Amino acid sequence: MPTSGVAATALLEALPDVVVVADAHGCIVYTNPAVRSLLGRDPAALRGEPLTVLVPERFRSAHVQGFHRFLATGVGRLVGATTQVPALHADGSEVAVELTLSRLDGVADGTVPAPEQAASGGVVVAVLRDASTLIRLERQLEVGRYLAATLRVTAALTEARDAEVAFRQLLPTLCAELDWDAATLWQPDGFGGPLVRTGAWTPPGAPVPALHDDVRRRSFARGEGLPGLAWQRGAPVVMEDLWADPDFLRTDAARADALRTGIAFPVLRGDDLLAVCELFSREPRPVPQELVDVLASAGRQIGQFLARLRAESEVRELADTLQRSLLPSHLPAIPGVQLAARYRAGAEGVFVGGDTYDVAPLPDGRWMVLIADVCGTGAEAAGMTALTRHTARAASASGNPADVLSAVNTALLHEQGAGPLRFVTACCLVLELGSGSATARVALAGHPRPMLRDVDGTVAEIGAVGLPLGIDVDVAYAEVSVPLCRGSMLVLYTDGVTEARDDDGVQFGEAGLITVLRETAGRPAAVTVEAVSAAVERQLRGSRYGADDQAVLALGC
Repeated sequence: MPTSGVAATALLEALPDVVVVADAHGCIVYTNPAVRSLLGRDPAALRGEPLTVLVPERFRSAHVQGFHRFLATGVGRLVGATTQVPALHADGSEVAVELTLSRLDGVADGTVPAPEQAASGGVVVAVLRDASTLIRLERQLEVGRYLAATLRVTAALTEARDAEVAFRQLLPTLCAELDWDAATLWQPDGFGGPLVRTGAWTPPGAPVPALHDDVRRRSFARGEGLPGLAWQRGAPVVMEDLWADPDFLRTDAARADALRTGIAFPVLRGDDLLAVCELFSREPRPVPQELVDVLASAGRQIGQFLARLRAESEVRELADTLQRSLLPSHLPAIPGVQLAARYRAGAEGVFVGGDTYDVAPLPDGRWMVLIADVCGTGAEAAGMTALTRHTARAASASGNPADVLSAVNTALLHEQGAGPLRFVTACCLVLELGSGSATARVALAGHPRPMLRDVDGTVAEIGAVGLPLGIDVDVAYAEVSVPLCRGSMLVLYTDGVTEARDDDGVQFGEAGLITVLRETAGRPAAVTVEAVSAAVERQLRGSRYGADDQAVLALGC
């Protein structure tokens, strides 16, 4: 054997890649030892075997046809290129390989091989390289990209104030992050009803009018169409060719809008379906299992997040209803008296506050006015607030503000449980109308003293402060009689007004309230109340300190 032949053989034997040489009959005439580690095959045992022993069965027919075409024409689709294909291992498993095919001299033009190659019988050589590591890396990178995209979707949804806004943001964010061309959202119509379209999205300048027109008129039962199948299976469903898939049911619309591939995945809370999201692509595209798995996980994560948002929205709505029940729906009209009030809930996340106010007529033509502040927030505080307001109304027939506060005190002490002490501060007054003036008899239970603004703009605090309600059984409340002349105004408020702090911790204080009342001298009650509220808002703007509930009630003669 020539020295060059020995050197070439030694080189082939030492290569880490598998080298396979086949003859014109498609049989193996040579393999190097690397075939043992890659495919578990013995090189000597492979000699004379057909190439198809290395090809998975499902690809053998195509391989034979392609090989015969190559022999006849000298042209092969895979010749001269590197392609990822599966190869058959000796144990029956499949191994991902990078395949490079080359013609041996004399085959390119369809002629018989040169004599020296005819002797060896080789017409084509294949080089196989293990691609599993590269494929795993590519898949890991792809999974990382998908996971990062779904994390950005979830992050975008966290900015939504409620579930409905989040659902509207879901479609454009998914399409943008995962590079799809259109999306639709389906939700069950009522409990267990069919899926109806609740959202659709395409990027600006790329509409899908036929699909949007179709989905507006359509609904899907469980197991029907692409969204119905995702609902039924509780998992993503892929249709890589919408034009050919009989289960899609919207083929005409897909053709009209040139949509070729679709995937639908359910948004789940446990086993409950919240929605089904469809994504569409104009280009035919394979959908890797990694994307299917990520969307399945994302559907559950998004479902949990949206369910929490929806629950919070429902709790907030219930809390708003409860809060409204603790305040009068409107203030009554009292002849010759201006009335205005303003309530502002406290810190974000506190659903029910403890401030309340009320104005109620008495049988003898007088009026009871109450403002109160319950220690704490939440359901227990709301119960105490309701008890305070309704007990005050029931006791107002006595006509004495001190008696009203005493009745509320008794009721609160009766309801005190074994938990932490909850008390209430309150200001109660009885307003008696005169000709062009009025008189207010005022009693205080640990509450900030009302501010009286005279017609000349002078502001003074009035009343004698007693113990808060719900602390001591043996307590009496003093009454102070306050004349209200024409042009004067009495302002009742809770401590959330004066204790509002700016970012430096400086409180709005009684001095801040007095300043506002002086600046609004001669203005109507409604203007005064709005000015106080606006000043407190300015005090809180940009502050690191949480806001308390605030209630302001003004009576002007």
